Amino acid sequence: MVHKHAARQLHYDLRLEMDGVLRSWAVPKGPSYDPRDKRLAVLVEDHPVEYGDFEGLIPEGNYGAGAVILWDRGEWVPLSDPVEGLARGKLLFELRGYKLRGAWTLVKLKKGQKEWLLIKERDGYVREDGGELPQESVLSGLTVEALKAGASPASRVRAELERLGAPRRMVSAQAVEPMLAEPREAAFAKPGWIFELKLDGYRLIAGRDGPEVTLRSRSGAHLTAGFPEIVRAVRAIPAERFVLDGELVVLDRAGRPSFQSLQKRARLSRSLDVRLASIEQPATLFGFDLLGFEDFDLRGLPLLERKRLLRMLLPPLGPVRFLEHFEGDGERLLSEVGRLGLEGIIAKRADSPYRAGRSPAWLKIRTEKSAEFVVVGFTQPRGSRGAIGALHLADYLEGTLTYAGRVGSGLSDRALRELRARLEPERVERPPCEGPRPAGSPDRRPARSEEDWTRALPGLRGSTWVRPVLVCEVRFKEWTEDGLLRQPVLARWRDDKRPEECVRQEASAPAPGSGGTGGEPGRAGEAEPPGARRRAPPQPPARPPERTIPFTNLNKIFWPDEGYTKGDLVAYYRGIAPWLLPYLERRPLVLTRFPDGIRGKSFYQKDAPDFVPDWIRTVAIWSEDTQREIRYFVCDNLETLLYLVNLGTIPLHLWSSRVGSLEQPDWCVLDLDPKDAPFRDVVTIARFLHELCEDVGLPSFVKTTGKTGLHLMIPLGGQCTYEQSRTLGELLARLVVGQLGDIATITRPIARRGAKVYLDYLQNRRGQLIVAPFSVRPLPGAPVSMPLAWKEVNARLDPGRYTIRTALPRMRRLGADPMADVLREEPDLVGALGRLAARVPAPRRGASP
Repeated sequence: MVHKHAARQLHYDLRLEMDGVLRSWAVPKGPSYDPRDKRLAVLVEDHPVEYGDFEGLIPEGNYGAGAVILWDRGEWVPLSDPVEGLARGKLLFELRGYKLRGAWTLVKLKKGQKEWLLIKERDGYVREDGGELPQESVLSGLTVEALKAGASPASRVRAELERLGAPRRMVSAQAVEPMLAEPREAAFAKPGWIFELKLDGYRLIAGRDGPEVTLRSRSGAHLTAGFPEIVRAVRAIPAERFVLDGELVVLDRAGRPSFQSLQKRARLSRSLDVRLASIEQPATLFGFDLLGFEDFDLRGLPLLERKRLLRMLLPPLGPVRFLEHFEGDGERLLSEVGRLGLEGIIAKRADSPYRAGRSPAWLKIRTEKSAEFVVVGFTQPRGSRGAIGALHLADYLEGTLTYAGRVGSGLSDRALRELRARLEPERVERPPCEGPRPAGSPDRRPARSEEDWTRALPGLRGSTWVRPVLVCEVRFKEWTEDGLLRQPVLARWRDDKRPEECVRQEASAPAPGSGGTGGEPGRAGEAEPPGARRRAPPQPPARPPERTIPFTNLNKIFWPDEGYTKGDLVAYYRGIAPWLLPYLERRPLVLTRFPDGIRGKSFYQKDAPDFVPDWIRTVAIWSEDTQREIRYFVCDNLETLLYLVNLGTIPLHLWSSRVGSLEQPDWCVLDLDPKDAPFRDVVTIARFLHELCEDVGLPSFVKTTGKTGLHLMIPLGGQCTYEQSRTLGELLARLVVGQLGDIATITRPIARRGAKVYLDYLQNRRGQLIVAPFSVRPLPGAPVSMPLAWKEVNARLDPGRYTIRTALPRMRRLGADPMADVLREEPDLVGALGRLAARVPAPRRGASP
């Protein structure tokens, strides 16, 4: 905690919890983000931990008399032994607060026992000007001056409500029903509309009535016990009675909402676990609407008036804060939101009143199509898949639970086992839903009987049906004409929603030529979506952050034998970017960094550090191995690429799937690894595979690995899962070994391969990586992983000829990437697999598989 204390002399009290007490330092000038500012910090007496959230006036005549606010709060993480550091006079730590972030040092001066210096360490949070920080409390939003003067925003809000003529009527947080948004396909620009970020969290009605605080989800669940940091902050807002609407989120280290972290918080029940999580993974409530204040009912006021009054009430930073809105071009805002990996935007009529239920005055526009569905059954697993094959989904269409399709992507084997155990007690004999409703059907009921539709749809035979109790969110491409989901992927479970809330909402389509109009805005409640004729694009709602890369040490030698520098590496990646970026776009990356060149120390980096600029896109992906979210870099533009290279990154390794469809790889890869085998055998196997793929109707592409092997890549077009991709790779590899067993092997242990080429098909598992096309390798000569035309795969092929000196002239000469279609083609996989299966010989009696 950091208290700002207007005692006899204004100062800041930095308090770190150690050994059950708050070690405290008085910092007269306050913390500075400029490492050149060495701020005096005087060690004072310890305080009890319970004092940490104190705000108020210490009466005259008492020690420390004056106004005290909680200026900042969060978690501190020692970067060295704190007990030893305190004893020897140097304490290095990281702060994760609302205002103070990054690494800091407390250093004791030699002249006394109590005099220390507080210094900001150099990292991505440094600000040479010291940094202007908000002076309000992170709990109450008051400054020490306002607290001392007895000023409160409550009196101003009350006066404004009297001026506006708001009706005198109590609003109860226990009873109020939330206003909901209707879906819309496309963003737009139109006067009279504002836009908010669509946050990935729980909708929450929060209220205070004296000391009592209510936190209620849209489904009616009470969350007060699970989020004590929000309760404390709501109670600290200087108003005795109010009701607000907002979104509860848990932010990751990049400041983006993490729904998985929020769900983990909501499922905690032990008070000790809840208290610990409130520090280590604190929640934030973003308020966007004020519904009631004292005995005033604000719901009939225009939206912008309600938001203006809410802004008066809430702190600019802290556990409860105001959600900003934007005016202007929703299309540009949605584009920027998508680039940042956020969920979407909410468009709201600026003059709309607050009305319970769905309304066309509020529109939700997602960066990807998704919706909530009820699980109504599952299929039996096949092959090596876990306890469930796929989930049957349904939603409510005109009041009737209606079959919507099935989803099999997005679940790990462990999750499938847990899900099977959860669904077993819910078994029923018959489908709890009706059959799918084809597009354009005049009747909500299917024309066929239950027996007909369950027999007619593929994959339903032998299914297990369950009561509709579990809700999940699914991403998908579109609805088919048969009324089924196309290419669905399970995104997450929605414990915060009831099954009956899964109502199919057909998104409003933009009118021809829509995108913004002039003239008078329509009235709230009109069903017609905004937009009729296009106008000149307005200014963006917020200036995008400037993308600057502070290049460092460009003259440092990275390849000593060749004399290639870091600057040469940067220049190569800058030149090759037009061909490289299509492979990197929307794809999680893993870096291998060589700060001192290929002969220096290196390290593998999956997690993006906290100090990366805001314009660098990252995506959080749950890891079953580490049981935590890993925040991967995503490189969608030249500036991000150059930023990563400036970190000392030489090779770029990437996933086979993209953000938004992580369970559906874009290609199947076979890594032809020669080890001790001659390279001519690699060429022979690659040519054989190419001919085999052509015979069965599979397109195939090839590139050098940048080392001694080749990568054969088959486009999948996002049509199958990682497990199916691995199966395809294994089938191809076994056919090769069956024909070329004297030079090819799928034996994994190196010692047992002999002088044979290893066909590695296991790189087709989820989360496995391959080196990106055009990526440089940290080897002598600076070789590059180079896409090839099949006519180049012959006896004269020498992978070592493609380096950072030769690769760019080659691509300029070719003009086009010979492997580019691996990202675009959608082959007939079912037909190709059938033709491949026909080539598999029946096993001989006694033969090993």
